[in-house]
Amino acid sequence: MAFLQWRRFNFFDKEIVKEENGQIFEKLKDISISVCASGRGQIVIGDIEGTIFFLNRNFDLHAFRAYELRVTHLFQLKQHNILISIGEDEPGVNPLIKVWNLDKVDKMGNPTCCRLSRAIPSSNKPTPVSAICVSETLNMMAIGFTDGTVTLMKGDVLRDRHTKTRTIHQGNSPITGLAFRHSQKYIILFIVCGTNVLSVNLTVNDRKEQLDSHGCPMRCSVLSDNSQDCQFVIGRSEAVYFYQADGRGPCLAFEGDKLLLQWYRGYLVVVSRENKSIPRGAAGGAPTRNMNVVTVYDIQNKFIAYSSPIPDVVDVLCEWGSLYVLSGDHKLYHLQERDTQTKLEMLFKKNLYVMAISLAKSQHYDYDGLIDIFTQYGDHLYSKGDHDGAIAQYIRTIGRLEPSYVIRKFLDAQRIHNLTAYLQELHKQALANEDHTTLLLNCYTKLKDNSKLDEFIMTKDKEVDFDVETAIKVCRQAGYYEHALFLAEKHGQHDWYLKIQLEDIKEYNKSLTYIAKLEFEEAENNLKKYGKILMNEVPQETTELLKVLCTDYKPRDKPMIDPATMDGSTLPKITRANPEEFIHIFVNNSSRLTEFLEHMIKVQPSCSPLIYNTLLELYLHDLAHEARKDDLQRKTLNLLQNSEAQYDIDQALVLCQMHNFKAGILYLYEKAKIYQQIIRYHMENNDPDEYVNIIDACKRFGQQDPSLWVQALSYFAAKEENCKPQIMEVLSHIDKKNLLPPLLVIQTLAHNSTATLSVVKDYIIRRLQQENDQISEDDRLIKQYKEETEKMRNQIEELKSSAKIFQVSKCSVCNHPLELPSVHFLCQHSYHQHCFEGYAENESECPACMQENRKVVDIIRAQEHSKDLHEQFHHQLERATDGFSVVADYFGRGVFNKVMLLTDPVPTKSKPSPVRLPPDSGVQRELLMTSSKPVAEPSHTSHKAMKEHSWYSQAKQQASEPTRHVSSHKPVTEPSRYPQPQKQATEPSRYDSSHKPVTEPSRYMQAQKQSAETSRFGSVPIASTEPSHFVSSHKPAGEASRYNPTQKSVPSKPFEGTKTREPSRPVETVRKQGRSKNTTPASSVSSQQSDHINPFNSAAESSNPFEDKTNPFEENTNPFEENTNPFEDKNNPFESNTNPFEEGEHDPTNPFH
Repeated sequence: MAFLQWRRFNFFDKEIVKEENGQIFEKLKDISISVCASGRGQIVIGDIEGTIFFLNRNFDLHAFRAYELRVTHLFQLKQHNILISIGEDEPGVNPLIKVWNLDKVDKMGNPTCCRLSRAIPSSNKPTPVSAICVSETLNMMAIGFTDGTVTLMKGDVLRDRHTKTRTIHQGNSPITGLAFRHSQKYIILFIVCGTNVLSVNLTVNDRKEQLDSHGCPMRCSVLSDNSQDCQFVIGRSEAVYFYQADGRGPCLAFEGDKLLLQWYRGYLVVVSRENKSIPRGAAGGAPTRNMNVVTVYDIQNKFIAYSSPIPDVVDVLCEWGSLYVLSGDHKLYHLQERDTQTKLEMLFKKNLYVMAISLAKSQHYDYDGLIDIFTQYGDHLYSKGDHDGAIAQYIRTIGRLEPSYVIRKFLDAQRIHNLTAYLQELHKQALANEDHTTLLLNCYTKLKDNSKLDEFIMTKDKEVDFDVETAIKVCRQAGYYEHALFLAEKHGQHDWYLKIQLEDIKEYNKSLTYIAKLEFEEAENNLKKYGKILMNEVPQETTELLKVLCTDYKPRDKPMIDPATMDGSTLPKITRANPEEFIHIFVNNSSRLTEFLEHMIKVQPSCSPLIYNTLLELYLHDLAHEARKDDLQRKTLNLLQNSEAQYDIDQALVLCQMHNFKAGILYLYEKAKIYQQIIRYHMENNDPDEYVNIIDACKRFGQQDPSLWVQALSYFAAKEENCKPQIMEVLSHIDKKNLLPPLLVIQTLAHNSTATLSVVKDYIIRRLQQENDQISEDDRLIKQYKEETEKMRNQIEELKSSAKIFQVSKCSVCNHPLELPSVHFLCQHSYHQHCFEGYAENESECPACMQENRKVVDIIRAQEHSKDLHEQFHHQLERATDGFSVVADYFGRGVFNKVMLLTDPVPTKSKPSPVRLPPDSGVQRELLMTSSKPVAEPSHTSHKAMKEHSWYSQAKQQASEPTRHVSSHKPVTEPSRYPQPQKQATEPSRYDSSHKPVTEPSRYMQAQKQSAETSRFGSVPIASTEPSHFVSSHKPAGEASRYNPTQKSVPSKPFEGTKTREPSRPVETVRKQGRSKNTTPASSVSSQQSDHINPFNSAAESSNPFEDKTNPFEENTNPFEENTNPFEDKNNPFESNTNPFEEGEHDPTNPFH
């Protein structure tokens, strides 16, 4: 394109740089500038005297001396704050290359030189440098010389070490330009001289390629940016050429002598020589200054952004986002680019919308801004009448511009084809709504353009870019049923397809076929919706399809067997609809409904009750209105008698009663076990022929409901006819099952005038005889129970008044002779202590009696548990034939008593509040629970309650006391009827030197003598016995003592060598002398202490034979004290003020106080 064809604009503002005070910037007027560079926020200038100047953004000038003679070249890296300079320190010597690190400064503020080397060509002759280029990667530097040589230094640019220098080009013409181009794969070095243009691939063995046979002058080459694909640009007088790495690119014919080329933000800045010259103006005859033209080309958009003459341009610098032009009069001109909006407005004024669009895209204008340009351009074309061009621009606004803005402009019938094009593009971009689809289809139909309509709708492979449902509606309204059906079938709009087929085309069979191809859920929903229409038009086909749908549905266009289930890895899935949801379809066709329901209960017997109820109603309805009754009665009764039928009995009974279906009514009564209704049904007929049916019904169902005979008796008794045979038969069954008392029978038959005494004579005689027999049997049982009760009372009295003698000589577990220590129970079982500990589950029960006792205890607990089952009691009472026996049974369980079970907790020192029991309640139960337990101390919780209890409650405590003795196979009798206290477990019995056993004192000993006790125990040798031990609460006596089998003779000290085991709780000893209480375990009593506390020692402090300083009976919770004695009674015959152990003054050591 020729230069003159490019439009010229003024997109830059030129102004001379001024200082802050408004004065023109003239700090450079005294500098003889030789070279310039820019980058990293500053402008770098070198002069012919070897000084380098830095000009910052505030236009402050800083300088330092870099060379002795002059600076010839400067190169400022863009990505690093590194400056490379070439200059001369002395004439006739190769120039020096210096690398300056601008980030590191010395004390003077001057940058640090990090590398210094000579620029030496391949000839090693002193040759001036003509061009320099450094890679931004800091690993390569190319230097061109005036002799045509290009040297490449490869290595770290900042350091001289490890740098390799090689010559990559030798020519005859001076090198005028160098440039590195970095791509993803290669590094290309462009070389230009006066005669040719070369590219050297540094990655592939310095492969050299000649791009052109013409070169360019000095400073007339530059590398473009990414907007032009980093092309190498050179300028010659006739044109500007672009080069790729492998060849020459486009050429722009910009005429004029090129002095300098620079690239700035996608613009190519060209400084060319103008033929005009400016006179100096003075009479001194000074030479005139040449006028240069600075032109800024927009290569991408093909226009000139700026052009202005500037005198003697020294250099063009790109820094701080602007262009700076340094002129020959040392003035600095600032070219500021205008903003994009301003440039666009300038283009809009000239109606250059195409160029504005191109400019906005190149300037990366936002998309909304572009839409505005497209809209303005479309409006411009629409106003000029170019509707096709306008719609093309409006199409570019789709997605941002409201479609209604465009549609309103093209609603005229003459422009409908433009509107159609816009609507089509709107659908392609999937931005159309229902109205747009409707409008487009209406455009097609008005234009009668079936080909466009077919292209829009009937293309099978075309992706949908419109609303299908709207298209179906429009096509249906316009009469294009084929197009509507095609869209509905293709896009799965089953509802619309069936609507069109059934309502518009009336193709019912096709509709059924279409439904049969659908998936299960779709077929089910559509049959529910359109089933009535199909049943009215094609009933047979619809019924068959429903049978399949409700049995095992598979779409017709799919195989009957799923291939996935053929290998057996997955089970076949059965999909079936609920038949009751389709009953409403057969509202006008009961015969088809009967056929459908019969099929369903045949293939699926577990149908819902609604299916069976509906079918039963159909049968009964047909039975009432059709002549063929036998067949229908048989089918109806078979349906009722079907064991798998799920009909509702109540509803079926109502239906049978409504239609007076006798066989069904009687069967349903029998199935529902409403036997009285069967009898009542026969009675309501009031026909003598029904008498036999009544008797037969009583015989059939009398076993399940005996009251039927009573009901029959009442019925026959109320009849005035002669029903003597029936009455006698009914009476015989009432008598066998004892359904009514004789008095009620007589009262019932008294209302019948035909019933005589002969009818009930035999019945009355039999019942009177049975009553007499029952009275005799009850008298016998009463007598037996009285004898057993008296026997139990005697046993209890014996336990209360006499001692229990243990005469068992063998262990009940191992059956070996008993050895000390041993454990005895009141149930006449005795054990070695080790056997008892090994076999007993707990220490308070006899192992031999434990199982039987637990059964009794469980029975008692069950009775206690059933006391509160009042509903069960009333239920049994209502249904029992003999209500008195039920009441007696529950009375025996204690339902009508309030009995509180008390358990014995671990005794504590504190005295809990007493619990009072009703007198004489649960005597036998308590005896059973405690008869086999070892003798134990009564709990302090129950002492007060037992104190007021009956005589049996007092004796019960004695029955539950275990007694242990350690004599060698000699029985030890219980000295008193009172339970022994818990602390007595650690106190050994005392024997005097005359071998007479000493029994423990009690309150009834005033009626007995010491000689009687001796005769009861017998003479027991001391050498063969150990002291008797009484067990604490629920503890066997075997833990309280140990027997020394090696003891053969009487020791000098009665208790020496005898160790007493520590009881379950410590013994409290109350010493009155010191008024203090000490708790001392029995095991702490040593043999020396035994000497001191021997009650039979003549040197004892008291003459009382029962004195003991560690008396275990004297403690706060002593059960023998008056407040806690469970057996204390106001009428106690053994309680007397003349107790022989309470002689005279109160003895503090007496164990019974």
